Amino acid sequence: MDIGGLTTVVANSAYISARGSFDGTANPAANRDKKYHAKLKLPHITVCEDLRETLDLQFKSICVEQPIGKRLFQEYLEITNEYKGPCRLWKDIEAYDTAEDKDRAQKAAKILQRYMEPSAKLFCPFLPENDITKVKERHGEAADNLFVEILASVFDFLKEVPFTFYLETMYLKRFLQWKWLEMQPVAEDWFLDFRVLGKGGFGEVSACQMRGTGKLYACKKLNKKRLKKRKGYEGAMVEKRILARVHSRFIVSLAYAFQTKTELCLVMTIMNGGDLRYHIYNVDENNPGFSEARACYYAAQIIQGLEHLHQKRIIYRDLKPENVLLDNEGHVRISDLGLAVELADDQLKTKGYAGTPGFMAPELLKGEEYDYSVDYFTLGVTLYEFIAAKGPFRTRGEKVIFNIHSSEDLY
Repeated sequence: MDIGGLTTVVANSAYISARGSFDGTANPAANRDKKYHAKLKLPHITVCEDLRETLDLQFKSICVEQPIGKRLFQEYLEITNEYKGPCRLWKDIEAYDTAEDKDRAQKAAKILQRYMEPSAKLFCPFLPENDITKVKERHGEAADNLFVEILASVFDFLKEVPFTFYLETMYLKRFLQWKWLEMQPVAEDWFLDFRVLGKGGFGEVSACQMRGTGKLYACKKLNKKRLKKRKGYEGAMVEKRILARVHSRFIVSLAYAFQTKTELCLVMTIMNGGDLRYHIYNVDENNPGFSEARACYYAAQIIQGLEHLHQKRIIYRDLKPENVLLDNEGHVRISDLGLAVELADDQLKTKGYAGTPGFMAPELLKGEEYDYSVDYFTLGVTLYEFIAAKGPFRTRGEKVIFNIHSSEDLY
């Protein structure tokens, strides 16, 4: 075996050891460094009080959109008898929204019984009678939007008196402690590098381990010289900013960001299964592509990720099989948000050439204005490739031949 092969074996062995076992079951506690773990202690509350003046402490921001804030708020609601009903109704509606279709009717009936009957122990009297009537009439249909008005009423109730009292509790102080810890800088020495997972135009992605927690991540290292030479700084900053805003199980999450003298580093969710392009063409070379059921399964998860981005007023613009990654459990996440664009609050459409030839919507190629519909055009192209193991359009260099005039024609 040559030196290069030996290096690869050593790197792979170290990586497998860090993962804890050959089936990918990590053991973070056993692998963390005590010195760095000690640095992750929550500070005394007096250190964090000033954050009240600088953080966005609006109800939606800290109690709905941020996972830690949401958990702490719900824990506070659970210890107060008069708020247990709305808290558990909130949780049950979320469970309904993510349940299998076959289970939804039963869950809807239980929600009606537990929270909307005056005789129920957890009855929520603040719910509008008209909204309760609508749910009673439609709960057998198990529709996606069955509890939209009810959940809005729950939030309207919670953001008044309950939220006002919450702001003066230890739960909010604990949230400030977490935010203070989240804001502390990390550097290169906090991470152990393992094998390279992939390479791109601006650098490489490697597996790494956070010394303080023992958890494994993927570290995307962007070379500063290449970014400057190829004018890629803006895209890198856009990706970092957007990753910090999104919270979806179908989009890679940003855990840490730091820089060295030569590189910008984004530490993100590790996806050990590789990208879907590899699975389309290399897993079964005699029969490339996915079955219709498997393609639909991936497409459903991709749609969830796209919808989350669109709710944040973000257009992805670069969906393709190589940007969809697979984890150990067979679920997918959207990655590589460097070409995404954020719309302003008063902005309906944008312009700009971005994406991958063969996947780009006609509006992009023609230099016209476009909205979120371009992401569903790329989804259609991607879904076609999932099943057919080839793109739907003929290409001549970077020019793609379309018979569709606009992505809105797909609707």
